Formats: sequence, C-alpha cells, structure tokens
Amino acid sequence: MVNLKLEITNIIKKILFGLLTLVVLALLIALFLPKEFAVEREIAINQPKDTVFNYVKYLKNQDTFRVWSTKDPAMKKTFTGTDGTVGAIAGWDSKDENVGVGEQEITKIKEGERIDFELRFKVPIESTDFAYMSTEAISPNQTKVKWGFNGKMPYPMNLMLPFMNMEQMLGKDLQDGLNNLKVVLEK
Repeated sequence: MVNLKLEITNIIKKILFGLLTLVVLALLIALFLPKEFAVEREIAINQPKDTVFNYVKYLKNQDTFRVWSTKDPAMKKTFTGTDGTVGAIAGWDSKDENVGVGEQEITKIKEGERIDFELRFKVPIESTDFAYMSTEAISPNQTKVKWGFNGKMPYPMNLMLPFMNMEQMLGKDLQDGLNNLKVVLEK
C-alpha cells in the first residue's frame, strides 16, 4: 500500500514537472517571437484621387464598406468631434463577440494622401492598434487605395501570433472592405 502511494506520488510529481517544463519552454519561446504584426491590402478604384480620399476620410462613410459594420445590425454607434478631421471618434458597442466594443479615432490626416487611425478595443480583448488608409493617383481617373492595420501583442500573449495568422484573418476583412469600397465609389 505504501509502495502504491509512493508510485502515485512519483507519477503526479512527474506530470507536474512535465507541465511546468512545458510552461517554462513556452514562455522562453515567446521571448523570441515577434510582438508586432502588420497587414496591408490595396485596390485600384476607377475614380479620381480627390473623390476617393474625400470619401474614405469620413468615419461615417466607412460604415458603407467596412465588413465589421455589417456583422451586427443592432450595433450601437456613436460619433463625436467633427467627422473627417483629426480628433473625430466613431464608437461601436455590440453584443456580438466578433464585433465587441471599441472606438476609432482619426489621429492624423495628410490631406489627399493618408488618414491615420487609433483603434481602441475594449471588449472582448482590450488593446490599442493602429490603421491607415492612403490614396495614390494611378491616372487622373484611377486611384490606388491602401488599407493597413498594425498592432502589438504583449509578452507572453505574443505566443498566440503564429497560430492566429493575422495576415489571413485581418487580410480577408481588409480586402473585402476594399472590394465593397470599389463597388460604392464606382456606382
């Protein structure tokens, strides 16, 4: 009976040591993994650059092409500040965990060329990330639009980055949004 208790104790110790070793190994690996990610997509739109830029700089217009805006028709939206200018904020509040709660603020505008945003997610995971949209004339009636997103995953959460494939997850939504924008602006 004593031998059986000793064997069970030794087995439990080995299991705990193995689990502890796995945790320590994972934390060590996370030290060397990237903590930042960036995703960018682009599309050509058959409209002059000024027309495209003057459309995408307004947060309210972004609801017509962003895929996240259509995921929850019951989502509550708020707007503060002067839309299309630095400091304007669009907020969202959704019960849908794929949408969550957060806000997007225009942080910088290079008129006719680029808009920078700060995205503050509150639910389901709290984080602050950054996005931008840029426009570049291909010809007088054609514009290249780039939409980029970058963020950070703090240590040790960055251990999830290789498994999440942000390029694929976010890239699809950005491309779908750009495809929607093309349809809206080329009507």
